[in-house]
Amino acid sequence: MQNDEILFDIPLRDLNSWRVGGVVDQFYFCTDKEKLSYNLQKRNFKLPIMFIGLGSNTLFRDGGFRGTIIAMHKGLNHIKLEDQLFYAESGVSCSKLAKYIARLGYANSAFLAGIPGTLGGALAMNAGCYGSETWDFVDKVLTIDQNGIEHLRKKEEFDIAYRHVENKKNPQEFFIAAWLEFQEGNKEKAELDIKKLLEKRKSTQPLNWPTAGSTFRNPDGHFAAKLIEESGLKGYQIGGAQVSEKHANFIINRGNASASDIENLITYIKAEVFKQTKIILETEIRIIGEKN
Repeated sequence: MQNDEILFDIPLRDLNSWRVGGVVDQFYFCTDKEKLSYNLQKRNFKLPIMFIGLGSNTLFRDGGFRGTIIAMHKGLNHIKLEDQLFYAESGVSCSKLAKYIARLGYANSAFLAGIPGTLGGALAMNAGCYGSETWDFVDKVLTIDQNGIEHLRKKEEFDIAYRHVENKKNPQEFFIAAWLEFQEGNKEKAELDIKKLLEKRKSTQPLNWPTAGSTFRNPDGHFAAKLIEESGLKGYQIGGAQVSEKHANFIINRGNASASDIENLITYIKAEVFKQTKIILETEIRIIGEKN
């Protein structure tokens, strides 16, 4: 769906990894940041605006989204090494970025290979896994606001925490690129680290089913998956949505799930875990759009 035109009434199930959701009023595939800036300046997009990459980490409701979805994946996808910093645009997949960094002989990028999305999404939520987070390596970022104006922002201009990033100057800016710093290392070891991480991910996560990655954040001192499993919810199903038998913090679409099935299952898991443990689970995924 490579297109610089604004499209209308596009099914959201084609734009996210859970394969559910209604229809979005307007859809734009960003291939060029100058064209993006032009359309923002001319107010060509219906508000609200939401940027997505691979559509992971997001649940689009069955009633659709009454605004504009701007997709970055395969559009803004340039990567380069400049002045010892890795410049990457927000449409680059985290896996591709990890492999690029390792191939040039830099260390510690393996965790990025475990993030099922693009750099833009990883920046927006401080995505991470296996002990590392995206903003641990960010030097500065390039954003764009709703008026189409670009801003070069330093790391210090953001409030950063576990699965949380907030622009202190203007929350209504969107990430379009970042400069990341990694230490020089051993190419063979860096590539082996990625291989091992991907093998572990394949063996422990339900990658053969439509899923959005981890559904819940890990509460302080606990693992969400362990809490869900110990609450007896592995395999629990509502409609076509099921708690994965392989990893309890993943909800899978068994083929016929609606967004409502998934959201109802999320609500049930939170209630059941709280009833048994008195621990409140918070979602890691975003829930977007209108209910039917």
